[in-house]
Amino acid sequence: MTSTDSGSTPKPPAKDPWELPDVSDLTVGVLGGTGDQGRGLAYRLARAGQKVIIGSRAAERAESAAAELGLGVEGADNAGCARRSDIVIIAVPWEGHAKTLESLRDELEGKLVVDCVNPLGFDKKGAYALKPEEGSAAEQAAALLPGSRVTAAFHHLSAVLLQDPAVEQIDTDVMVLGEVRADTDIVQALAARIPGMRGVFAGRLRNAHQVESLVANLISVNRRYKAHAGLRVTDV
Repeated sequence: MTSTDSGSTPKPPAKDPWELPDVSDLTVGVLGGTGDQGRGLAYRLARAGQKVIIGSRAAERAESAAAELGLGVEGADNAGCARRSDIVIIAVPWEGHAKTLESLRDELEGKLVVDCVNPLGFDKKGAYALKPEEGSAAEQAAALLPGSRVTAAFHHLSAVLLQDPAVEQIDTDVMVLGEVRADTDIVQALAARIPGMRGVFAGRLRNAHQVESLVANLISVNRRYKAHAGLRVTDV
């Protein structure tokens, strides 16, 4: 007698974790797109064929940066960037993180938000991690944006490599965290649009602090070895 005959329902096959959605038609907004990290991400995604809008507090500054990047990148003020985008990457300085998100709560309603902000401090000994009251920058974003789908990713990328047009591919993994697997799948797929990159699911937002904090270690690595270090996850 088969399992069907006995009345039990066979389990569906497990989903391939590398089976990711097509994100090529989505518009990506980058808040903080005139800073080094945001500008680099905008450049790489646009170079990969993604529609990109960069945001800044001043529309003129964003438009000027977009014109310099070319590749069809557009510029707008932060609110306009958030409204017009399907996915919004938060790449603003940590000092302005909360204030920026609070001011854009309505524009980010219902959006997939990708927080890549690293709360860091610096002193004579170098970089060190800060721990926000909420636990991490990503968890702060989730608290401030209850109507948004918040994920965390793109923390460990070198702005120097991102912005260098002579670099054809960036060999690194992108740790992606979030509460909903469909959302983290989209962010993983977005990371994979950039040659050499791979998005790897790395847990829920409660695990974002250690991912954000690891940037302090990478800064130390880079200073010691005059490098632009990234990460690779083995055996997956």
